[in-house]
Amino acid sequence: MDSPPDLGAPPGVRPTGETLYLAPSGRRFTDAGELTREYDIEWTVPDFLAVAASFVARSAETRGRLKCFLDIPYGPTVDERLDVFPGSPGGPVVVFLHGGYWRALTSAEFSFAAAGLVARGVTVVIPTYSLCPAVSLDEIVRQERAAVAWTVRSIASYGADPRRVVVAGHSAGGHGVAMVLATRWAENYGIDPSVIKGGCAISGLFDLRPLPFTSVQADLRLTADQVLRNSPVLALPETMPPLVITYGTEQTAEFVRQSTDYFAAAKAHGLDVRCLPRPGFNHFDELDALADDRGDLTESIVDLFDRR
Repeated sequence: MDSPPDLGAPPGVRPTGETLYLAPSGRRFTDAGELTREYDIEWTVPDFLAVAASFVARSAETRGRLKCFLDIPYGPTVDERLDVFPGSPGGPVVVFLHGGYWRALTSAEFSFAAAGLVARGVTVVIPTYSLCPAVSLDEIVRQERAAVAWTVRSIASYGADPRRVVVAGHSAGGHGVAMVLATRWAENYGIDPSVIKGGCAISGLFDLRPLPFTSVQADLRLTADQVLRNSPVLALPETMPPLVITYGTEQTAEFVRQSTDYFAAAKAHGLDVRCLPRPGFNHFDELDALADDRGDLTESIVDLFDRR
Protein backbone atom coordinates (compact mmCIF):
# COMPACT_ATOMS: atom_id res chain seq x y z
CA MET A 1 0.00 0.00 0.00
CA ASP A 2 1.27 3.48 -0.81
CA SER A 3 2.19 5.86 1.99
CA PRO A 4 -0.60 8.26 3.00
CA PRO A 5 -0.44 11.76 1.62
CA ASP A 6 1.04 14.57 3.69
CA LEU A 7 -2.18 16.10 4.93
CA GLY A 8 -0.57 18.92 6.87
CA ALA A 9 -2.14 20.54 9.90
CA PRO A 10 -5.89 20.78 10.29
CA PRO A 11 -7.48 24.20 10.05
CA GLY A 12 -6.54 26.40 12.99
CA VAL A 13 -3.73 24.15 14.20
CA ARG A 14 -0.08 24.76 13.42
CA PRO A 15 2.69 22.30 14.20
CA THR A 16 4.96 23.90 16.77
CA GLY A 17 7.37 21.14 17.67
CA GLU A 18 5.74 21.02 21.09
CA THR A 19 3.61 18.09 22.21
CA LEU A 20 0.10 18.23 20.78
CA TYR A 21 -0.93 14.86 22.15
CA LEU A 22 0.78 12.22 24.28
CA ALA A 23 -0.95 8.90 23.74
CA PRO A 24 -1.27 6.52 26.68
CA SER A 25 1.00 4.21 24.69
CA GLY A 26 3.77 6.78 25.22
CA ARG A 27 3.82 7.90 21.61
CA ARG A 28 4.29 11.66 21.44
CA PHE A 29 2.71 13.64 18.61
CA THR A 30 4.20 17.03 17.85
CA ASP A 31 2.84 17.46 14.33
CA ALA A 32 -0.86 17.74 13.51
CA GLY A 33 -0.34 16.14 10.11
CA GLU A 34 1.18 13.05 11.70
CA LEU A 35 -1.71 12.72 14.12
CA THR A 36 -4.24 13.28 11.36
CA ARG A 37 -2.74 10.40 9.37
CA GLU A 38 -3.35 8.10 12.34
CA TYR A 39 -7.03 9.02 12.31
CA ASP A 40 -7.60 9.34 8.55
CA ILE A 41 -8.76 5.75 8.28
CA GLU A 42 -9.70 5.93 4.59
CA TRP A 43 -6.08 5.84 3.39
CA THR A 44 -5.50 2.48 5.11
CA VAL A 45 -7.28 0.62 2.29
CA PRO A 46 -6.10 0.60 -1.35
CA ASP A 47 -9.35 1.94 -2.85
CA PHE A 48 -11.76 3.50 -0.39
CA LEU A 49 -14.19 4.59 -3.14
CA ALA A 50 -14.60 0.95 -4.18
CA VAL A 51 -15.27 0.02 -0.55
CA ALA A 52 -17.91 2.73 -0.26
CA ALA A 53 -19.56 1.64 -3.52
CA SER A 54 -19.66 -1.94 -2.26
CA PHE A 55 -21.44 -0.87 0.94
CA VAL A 56 -24.07 0.96 -1.13
CA ALA A 57 -24.61 -1.92 -3.59
CA ARG A 58 -24.75 -4.66 -0.97
CA SER A 59 -27.12 -2.63 1.17
CA ALA A 60 -29.49 -2.05 -1.76
CA GLU A 61 -29.43 -5.78 -2.49
CA THR A 62 -30.19 -6.56 1.15
CA ARG A 63 -33.16 -4.20 1.23
CA GLY A 64 -34.47 -5.79 -1.96
CA ARG A 65 -34.15 -9.30 -0.56
CA LEU A 66 -35.23 -8.92 3.08
CA LYS A 67 -38.48 -7.68 4.50
CA CYS A 68 -37.89 -4.21 5.88
CA PHE A 69 -39.62 -1.09 7.13
CA LEU A 70 -37.73 2.06 6.19
CA ASP A 71 -37.49 5.63 7.48
CA ILE A 72 -39.53 5.18 10.64
CA PRO A 73 -39.40 8.30 12.85
CA TYR A 74 -37.98 7.77 16.33
CA GLY A 75 -37.61 11.39 17.43
CA PRO A 76 -38.76 14.92 16.66
CA THR A 77 -36.11 15.96 14.11
CA VAL A 78 -36.05 15.16 10.40
CA ASP A 79 -32.88 13.05 10.69
CA GLU A 80 -34.23 10.85 13.49
CA ARG A 81 -35.47 7.90 11.47
CA LEU A 82 -34.58 4.23 11.41
CA ASP A 83 -34.93 1.04 9.41
CA VAL A 84 -36.28 -2.23 10.82
CA PHE A 85 -35.37 -5.65 9.41
CA PRO A 86 -37.66 -8.17 11.15
CA GLY A 87 -36.32 -11.52 12.31
CA SER A 88 -38.29 -14.42 13.75
CA PRO A 89 -41.48 -13.63 15.70
CA GLY A 90 -40.59 -13.16 19.35
CA GLY A 91 -36.88 -13.08 18.59
CA PRO A 92 -34.31 -10.71 20.08
CA VAL A 93 -33.23 -7.32 18.72
CA VAL A 94 -29.96 -5.67 17.68
CA VAL A 95 -29.72 -1.91 17.27
CA PHE A 96 -26.82 -1.23 14.91
CA LEU A 97 -25.22 2.23 15.07
CA HIS A 98 -23.41 3.16 11.86
CA GLY A 99 -20.05 4.86 11.46
CA GLY A 100 -18.88 7.79 9.36
CA TYR A 101 -16.91 9.89 11.88
CA TRP A 102 -20.14 11.55 13.03
CA ARG A 103 -20.04 13.65 9.84
CA ALA A 104 -21.12 11.32 7.02
CA LEU A 105 -23.38 8.40 6.01
CA THR A 106 -26.83 7.17 7.00
CA SER A 107 -28.53 3.90 7.78
CA ALA A 108 -28.92 3.24 4.03
CA GLU A 109 -25.24 2.42 3.54
CA PHE A 110 -25.31 -0.26 6.26
CA SER A 111 -28.37 -2.39 5.49
CA PHE A 112 -26.03 -5.24 4.54
CA ALA A 113 -24.98 -5.52 8.19
CA ALA A 114 -28.47 -6.83 9.04
CA ALA A 115 -28.34 -9.93 6.83
CA GLY A 116 -26.49 -12.40 9.05
CA LEU A 117 -28.41 -11.54 12.20
CA VAL A 118 -31.82 -11.65 10.49
CA ALA A 119 -30.95 -15.13 9.22
CA ARG A 120 -30.43 -16.09 12.87
CA GLY A 121 -33.89 -14.82 13.80
CA VAL A 122 -32.75 -11.45 15.16
CA THR A 123 -34.63 -8.27 14.32
CA VAL A 124 -32.19 -5.52 13.34
CA VAL A 125 -32.81 -1.80 13.81
CA ILE A 126 -30.46 0.64 12.01
CA PRO A 127 -30.93 4.31 12.93
CA THR A 128 -29.87 7.39 11.02
CA TYR A 129 -28.78 10.38 13.12
CA SER A 130 -27.91 14.01 12.47
CA LEU A 131 -24.32 14.83 11.53
CA CYS A 132 -21.63 17.30 12.50
CA PRO A 133 -21.19 20.22 12.02
CA ALA A 134 -24.95 20.76 11.79
CA VAL A 135 -25.27 19.32 15.30
CA SER A 136 -22.86 18.61 18.14
CA LEU A 137 -21.58 15.23 19.26
CA ASP A 138 -23.72 15.64 22.38
CA GLU A 139 -26.81 15.75 20.16
CA ILE A 140 -25.73 12.67 18.20
CA VAL A 141 -25.36 10.71 21.45
CA ARG A 142 -28.81 11.90 22.52
CA GLN A 143 -30.27 10.65 19.25
CA GLU A 144 -28.53 7.27 19.55
CA ARG A 145 -30.01 6.83 23.01
CA ALA A 146 -33.40 7.92 21.70
CA ALA A 147 -33.24 5.27 18.97
CA VAL A 148 -32.58 2.57 21.57
CA ALA A 149 -35.42 3.91 23.75
CA TRP A 150 -37.76 3.81 20.72
CA THR A 151 -36.71 0.21 20.11
CA VAL A 152 -37.49 -0.89 23.66
CA ARG A 153 -40.88 0.83 23.57
CA SER A 154 -41.96 0.08 20.01
CA ILE A 155 -40.24 -2.99 18.57
CA ALA A 156 -42.94 -5.37 19.81
CA SER A 157 -45.14 -3.89 17.06
CA TYR A 158 -42.70 -5.42 14.58
CA GLY A 159 -42.85 -8.85 16.19
CA ALA A 160 -39.64 -8.76 18.26
CA ASP A 161 -38.98 -9.12 21.98
CA PRO A 162 -38.29 -5.71 23.60
CA ARG A 163 -36.82 -7.43 26.66
CA ARG A 164 -33.80 -8.71 24.72
CA VAL A 165 -31.90 -5.86 23.08
CA VAL A 166 -28.21 -5.72 22.14
CA VAL A 167 -26.55 -2.58 20.81
CA ALA A 168 -23.81 -2.95 18.19
CA GLY A 169 -21.92 -0.35 16.21
CA HIS A 170 -18.89 0.33 14.05
CA SER A 171 -16.30 3.12 14.27
CA ALA A 172 -18.21 6.25 15.39
CA GLY A 173 -21.05 3.82 16.03
CA GLY A 174 -18.76 1.83 18.32
CA HIS A 175 -18.39 5.00 20.36
CA GLY A 176 -22.18 5.18 20.42
CA VAL A 177 -22.36 1.65 21.81
CA ALA A 178 -20.18 2.60 24.79
CA MET A 179 -22.22 5.76 25.42
CA VAL A 180 -25.52 3.89 25.17
CA LEU A 181 -24.40 1.17 27.59
CA ALA A 182 -23.43 3.85 30.11
CA THR A 183 -26.92 5.41 29.99
CA ARG A 184 -28.96 5.73 33.17
CA TRP A 185 -31.96 4.07 31.60
CA ALA A 186 -34.25 3.91 34.62
CA GLU A 187 -33.44 7.41 35.84
CA ASN A 188 -33.52 9.27 32.52
CA TYR A 189 -35.85 7.17 30.33
CA GLY A 190 -38.00 5.12 32.71
CA ILE A 191 -36.69 1.95 31.04
CA ASP A 192 -35.67 -1.20 32.90
CA PRO A 193 -31.90 -1.40 32.23
CA SER A 194 -31.98 -5.20 32.33
CA VAL A 195 -33.58 -5.28 28.85
CA ILE A 196 -30.25 -4.10 27.38
CA LYS A 197 -28.44 -7.43 27.29
CA GLY A 198 -25.07 -6.25 25.98
CA GLY A 199 -23.08 -4.48 23.33
CA CYS A 200 -20.58 -5.08 20.55
CA ALA A 201 -18.28 -2.17 19.71
CA ILE A 202 -16.43 -2.70 16.43
CA SER A 203 -13.30 -0.51 16.03
CA GLY A 204 -14.83 2.24 18.11
CA LEU A 205 -13.44 5.60 19.17
CA PHE A 206 -13.33 5.75 22.95
CA ASP A 207 -10.69 8.41 23.68
CA LEU A 208 -11.57 11.65 21.90
CA ARG A 209 -8.64 13.69 23.23
CA PRO A 210 -6.55 13.40 20.02
CA LEU A 211 -9.35 14.38 17.63
CA PRO A 212 -9.25 18.18 18.09
CA PHE A 213 -5.70 18.07 16.67
CA THR A 214 -6.76 16.26 13.48
CA SER A 215 -8.52 17.31 10.30
CA VAL A 216 -11.87 15.93 11.48
CA GLN A 217 -12.05 18.79 13.99
CA ALA A 218 -13.13 21.12 11.17
CA ASP A 219 -16.48 19.28 11.21
CA LEU A 220 -16.67 17.94 14.76
CA ARG A 221 -15.80 21.26 16.45
CA LEU A 222 -15.17 19.50 19.73
CA THR A 223 -14.77 21.60 22.85
CA ALA A 224 -12.78 20.46 25.87
CA ASP A 225 -15.89 19.70 27.90
CA GLN A 226 -17.43 17.72 25.03
CA VAL A 227 -14.27 15.63 24.77
CA LEU A 228 -14.33 14.83 28.48
CA ARG A 229 -17.98 13.83 28.77
CA ASN A 230 -18.00 11.92 25.46
CA SER A 231 -14.81 9.88 25.93
CA PRO A 232 -15.97 6.52 27.30
CA VAL A 233 -12.47 5.66 28.53
CA LEU A 234 -12.59 8.75 30.78
CA ALA A 235 -16.14 8.28 32.06
CA LEU A 236 -16.61 4.60 32.88
CA PRO A 237 -19.93 3.73 34.55
CA GLU A 238 -20.09 1.72 37.74
CA THR A 239 -22.08 -0.99 35.98
CA MET A 240 -23.02 -1.80 32.42
CA PRO A 241 -24.12 -4.84 30.40
CA PRO A 242 -21.52 -7.24 28.93
CA LEU A 243 -19.53 -5.68 26.11
CA VAL A 244 -17.50 -7.23 23.29
CA ILE A 245 -14.77 -4.88 22.04
CA THR A 246 -13.49 -6.02 18.67
CA TYR A 247 -11.25 -4.61 15.96
CA GLY A 248 -9.47 -5.62 12.76
CA THR A 249 -5.73 -5.51 13.32
CA GLU A 250 -4.94 -4.01 9.89
CA GLN A 251 -5.48 -0.43 11.07
CA THR A 252 -3.34 2.40 12.34
CA ALA A 253 -1.70 2.07 15.75
CA GLU A 254 -3.99 4.74 17.20
CA PHE A 255 -7.17 3.06 15.98
CA VAL A 256 -6.04 -0.22 17.53
CA ARG A 257 -5.10 1.60 20.74
CA GLN A 258 -8.57 3.06 21.00
CA SER A 259 -9.99 -0.45 21.49
CA THR A 260 -7.20 -1.97 23.57
CA ASP A 261 -7.01 0.98 25.98
CA TYR A 262 -10.76 1.04 26.48
CA PHE A 263 -10.80 -2.70 27.11
CA ALA A 264 -8.00 -2.43 29.66
CA ALA A 265 -9.65 0.50 31.46
CA ALA A 266 -13.08 -1.16 31.54
CA LYS A 267 -11.61 -4.45 32.74
CA ALA A 268 -9.68 -2.70 35.52
CA HIS A 269 -12.91 -0.94 36.49
CA GLY A 270 -14.55 -4.33 37.05
CA LEU A 271 -16.84 -4.24 34.03
CA ASP A 272 -17.79 -7.33 32.01
CA VAL A 273 -15.79 -6.81 28.83
CA ARG A 274 -14.19 -9.14 26.30
CA CYS A 275 -11.62 -8.15 23.68
CA LEU A 276 -11.69 -9.81 20.25
CA PRO A 277 -8.86 -8.76 17.92
CA ARG A 278 -9.39 -10.00 14.36
CA PRO A 279 -6.08 -10.49 12.51
CA GLY A 280 -6.06 -9.74 8.79
CA PHE A 281 -9.11 -7.48 8.75
CA ASN A 282 -9.08 -3.74 8.11
CA HIS A 283 -11.48 -1.04 9.27
CA PHE A 284 -13.98 -1.82 6.53
CA ASP A 285 -13.86 -5.49 5.61
CA GLU A 286 -14.22 -6.37 9.30
CA LEU A 287 -17.94 -5.65 8.83
CA ASP A 288 -18.37 -8.36 6.18
CA ALA A 289 -18.86 -10.99 8.89
CA LEU A 290 -22.18 -9.38 9.83
CA ALA A 291 -23.58 -10.34 6.42
CA ASP A 292 -22.84 -14.00 7.22
CA ASP A 293 -25.16 -15.88 9.57
CA ARG A 294 -22.15 -17.87 10.83
CA GLY A 295 -19.66 -14.99 10.82
CA ASP A 296 -17.65 -14.54 14.00
CA LEU A 297 -19.18 -11.13 14.70
CA THR A 298 -22.68 -12.52 14.21
CA GLU A 299 -21.87 -15.33 16.63
CA SER A 300 -20.40 -12.91 19.20
CA ILE A 301 -23.51 -10.74 19.11
CA VAL A 302 -25.97 -13.65 19.30
CA ASP A 303 -24.04 -15.03 22.30
CA LEU A 304 -24.70 -11.82 24.23
CA PHE A 305 -28.40 -12.61 24.51
CA ASP A 306 -27.56 -15.52 26.84
CA ARG A 307 -25.02 -13.73 29.04
CA ARG A 308 -27.33 -11.59 31.15
